Formats: sequence, C-alpha cells, structure tokens
Amino acid sequence: MLKGIDPLLHADLLHALASMGHGDDLVIADANFPAASMARRLVRLDGAGAPAALRAVLTLLPLDDFVEHPAAVMAVVGDPARVPEPVRDFQPVLAAAAGRPVTIERLERFAFYDRSRAAFAVVATGDARKYANIILRKGVIAVD
Repeated sequence: MLKGIDPLLHADLLHALASMGHGDDLVIADANFPAASMARRLVRLDGAGAPAALRAVLTLLPLDDFVEHPAAVMAVVGDPARVPEPVRDFQPVLAAAAGRPVTIERLERFAFYDRSRAAFAVVATGDARKYANIILRKGVIAVD
C-alpha cells in the first residue's frame, strides 16, 4: 500500500501506466470484453467497476490535449446515438480529471476492437454492464 495512490492501482497497473508514452492508448474494459485475446499487455482489475478503474487511472494518467478526442467508447450496436449508462458514468470522471469537458469519440464495435488490439495495454475490470469500455490516449506532463 502506498500513501496517496488509489488502492486499485496495483503494481502491474502502475508499471503499465509508467511505461506508456505520449500518444499510447489504454483500454479499460468490461467483463464481457475479449481482453485476453486482444491485449498486447493485459492487466486484471476484476474487483473493480469500469468507472472506478477510470477514476483511479486518471489520478496518474494525463489525457492527450493534442487530439480532439482523448477518449473513445464503443457505439451501441444497432443504435449508435444511444448513450449507455457506463458512458454516462465516464463523462464526469473525465471532466473532473481534465478540469474541462471532454468529448468522447464513439467507435463502431469492430473499429473499437481494432484500436484495442493496437493499444499499449488493456485493463480488464469486473464491470458486468454492456458498453463499460473506454480507450484513453495518454498525454504529456509538462514541466515548462
């Protein structure tokens, strides 16, 4: 246990986050997502819901502010305009972490899978709700 670090951020997840570079993608996935077959690097977070995992990750991971959409979700199959509950839960977490509203890109299911396969890592949560998946693009921490 470390002081000031969210307890969901265990050693494997901390290592993955620290290893990422600017522009790398991180997927936070629900329990239904085919994480093991898609991930280049798989980090298990089975006891957490996706919004809690997102909140914990964003305490350390800066969102990319050089792109229009630093976050992407999977569009609902057959109803891409619908915003499912998990995505509604993600929005205030993203805004709080960024200190501003964050627009979320919606990707067709197979486009989401393609981008997930190329992601630096996939964090598999225990969230059983459909569409509790989000891709984050890592930004930079400016010291100037």
